[in-house]
This record gives sequence, structure tokens and C-alpha cells, in this order.
Amino acid sequence: MDRRQVLGGLGAGALALTLTGGTALAQADWPTRAMQIYIGFPAGSGADILGRYFTNKIAEISGRPVVVENRPGANSNIAAGLVKNAKPDGYSILFIASSNTAANPHLFKQPTFDAVKDFVSAGTFAQIVFVLVVRPDSPFQTIDDLVKNLRGKQQIRYGTTNQTAIMATEMFKTMTGTQGVNVGYRTAPDAMPDVTNGTLDYMIMDGTFAAGQIRAGRLRALKGYDFAPWWGVYFPRGTPDVIVKKMEGWLQQITKTEETAKFLESVGAIPNSDTGEQAFKRLLMEIERMGPIIKAAGIEMQ
Repeated sequence: MDRRQVLGGLGAGALALTLTGGTALAQADWPTRAMQIYIGFPAGSGADILGRYFTNKIAEISGRPVVVENRPGANSNIAAGLVKNAKPDGYSILFIASSNTAANPHLFKQPTFDAVKDFVSAGTFAQIVFVLVVRPDSPFQTIDDLVKNLRGKQQIRYGTTNQTAIMATEMFKTMTGTQGVNVGYRTAPDAMPDVTNGTLDYMIMDGTFAAGQIRAGRLRALKGYDFAPWWGVYFPRGTPDVIVKKMEGWLQQITKTEETAKFLESVGAIPNSDTGEQAFKRLLMEIERMGPIIKAAGIEMQ
């Protein structure tokens, strides 16, 4: 080997080290620009209210802007599909509920994403309780009161806004042996007039939106039934571990503050601070649990 070959080899090695070091440094410095966080529900929905609290906190900690992308529809398949196909560089992030990730394989014949294979989890941040609500002047004070009335009615109407609410309502119907006509709405605020004027017999609504309405006396919650999916943060598969771990640390930091606990309580939610590894294991168990529930509720695959 002559001198030029030796120098050439050293040059190539030095270049490789520089490139590798530069990439690692860029990952460690993440984020250096705005992050996009995708939520599969419309602006103003309970999921959006919850998500924006955490996106604002992430922006505060990171010192970088966070752009919320509301992409509702198809049980969050639209939002999840966009993140799945995004570059795994830490700038496309998914906020999604377990009722979407775990239920998806049981709801769709050809789902656009596989939460286990397509994403890497950075952890969880909250658990939302779905509550059964009726009009504020309803004669019913308990779930038993409502169910007795429903069993004696010829026509029952209830409202839903998304697949999670549909699933929660189907479970309620299965448990109580009642039926009814589903009236679909784009958002919970859209359904409010029909709940308050009695057009709907009841509605199962996410507590993040419902909490404020209940406190204001515009809805009455009947205790005794709840459905509580948890929310997690996901990156596209292949995102560098240093980035995922940094987000995990931020989530742990945010969820463990008194301010966050008070906010979540005010919107009918509770803190949930699984690490990425814990959230992944929990997801696997939830997928197994959801199958029999969906089958028992009689929800057909789409």
C-alpha cells in the first residue's frame, strides 16, 4: 500500500467519523425547529383540549414551537397514517388513545397502521374517562333509573361522535341489554342541543369536554359506568432512541407536576406516566383485551 492509499484510507475514515458524529450531535440537539403533533380529533374536541395542554408544555420545555395538526376521521387512522409515513427524525409525532391503537386491529380489515410495528412509544400522559350524560333536568339520577326507562321505551336515541364513543356505547348496550338508534355528530359541542332538549335519551361523552358542561349545569352525569382509554405519544418506527428518550423525559416531567394534576382533574382525566417501554407492554395487553370486548359488543369490522 503506497502513501496515497494510506492517506486516502485515513481521509475516508475521518469523513465517516465526522458524518457519524455530526448525526449523533444533531440528534442530541433535537429539536432545532418546530415539531408537528398530530391528533386524530377535531379542534375543540375533548381530545384536542387535552392534547393542546401537553403540546403547550412541550413547547415550553423544548423552547421550540409545536404545531398541532388536527386530522380527524377513521378512528384516528388518518392522523396515524401521516405519522407512520413521515420521516423518522423526531418532527412528526402522534398523540393517540389506546381505544384507537389497541382497537384498530379488531375494527378494520385493512388498517392503515399497526401500532406495534409502525411506531415507537415515548410514554403516556393521561387517562380520559368517558361518562354517560343526560339532559340537566332529566328525571334520572342513576344508571339504574335510566336503564329501567330505556327497557320500557319503543324508540331509544343516543349520540356518538367517534369510534371510541361508539365502542363505549356498544359496551353499555351489551351490559344493559338495551338497543337504540345511533345519531352521529362531528363533535360533542354539535350534539349538545340534542342532549339538552331531550332529543337524545343519553350520550356517552369524553370527560374532557363533558366536565365543563356538567359543572355549568348544562349536562348531568350518571355515575356507575365509565370507559377510560389512556393517551400515549408515538414516533415513526426508526426514530433515534435519543430523541424518543428525550420526549419520554419531558412527559415524565409534565405529568408529575401539581399543575398538570389540577388541569387533568378539571377536565375529567387523570395523570398517566408510563415510560415508553411500559406503554409498549401495556399496548400489547390492551390489544388482547380489546378483541373480546369488541366482539361481545357486536361491532363489525369495516
